[in-house]
Amino acid sequence: MAVQSITGAMPTMTMQQPEVKAQRTPFEAQQNFSVMLNDAIHQVDHTQKVSDTMTAKLAKGEDVDLHNVMISAQKASIALNATVEMRNKVVEAYQEIIRMPV
Repeated sequence: MAVQSITGAMPTMTMQQPEVKAQRTPFEAQQNFSVMLNDAIHQVDHTQKVSDTMTAKLAKGEDVDLHNVMISAQKASIALNATVEMRNKVVEAYQEIIRMPV
């Protein structure tokens, strides 16, 4: 029985070094956070619009599967609930910071 080399059968794996980033200024961090938050809100809005469109098509009697409409409605609902919970946590954190003694 011939013995095969394991290294020849497996793809080569390279270890990636983590990128060393320069220290960000508070302004840059704020801008990055703002962009990320804006993108997330737009994604939630897009999910809601897709759900509304599919629901309207179903109501008009167009060719759309009921299970796809229900799945898109659930996705929209979950996305909105997650967004509201994130907002609540941010408001709680802000209120806690405001109550801290100076």
